Amino acid sequence: MDDLDKRCAQYKKDGCQFAKWRCTLKIQKNTPSSLAIFENANVLARYASICQANRLVPIVEPEILPDGDHDLEQAQKVAETVLAAVYKALNDHHVFLEGTLLKPSMVTAGQSCPKKYTPQEIAAATVTAFSRTVPAAVTGKYCSEELSLLQSHMVVFSKMLLLSKLDCIY
Repeated sequence: MDDLDKRCAQYKKDGCQFAKWRCTLKIQKNTPSSLAIFENANVLARYASICQANRLVPIVEPEILPDGDHDLEQAQKVAETVLAAVYKALNDHHVFLEGTLLKPSMVTAGQSCPKKYTPQEIAAATVTAFSRTVPAAVTGKYCSEELSLLQSHMVVFSKMLLLSKLDCIY
């Protein structure tokens, strides 16, 4: 992070348009701590601010590792807490949200969790976490082909969620 401004300026001169920074967190009994979430969020925000100052589009990746035995509900709670902290930090650092990309993690139970969740449950937890925390000004897309089935479920679930909200309005 010390010479990131200098490196971003050089990347821009070399023709780069985007840059990505990833901060990882792990779910365990007492982690991630509030301090770890706060520090990671602020690192991502500082990075994004420096990128934008150098006319690069920052790709922000707050990654929650799938290690552990946590269930889907705990993963969703942590994802919501992390994303809320990241967007607060981005706002605090005056980052132009429309000029950022989010590379999110799917909300999934830990790999050692004894309960196995359906793609529909994972999609519902992921869409719910995003809809509660990610501002509408932000865009992002999954890059892995392995997630195509989950994406399909997420699209269907998002449309169902939107329709149910519209029903409540009328």
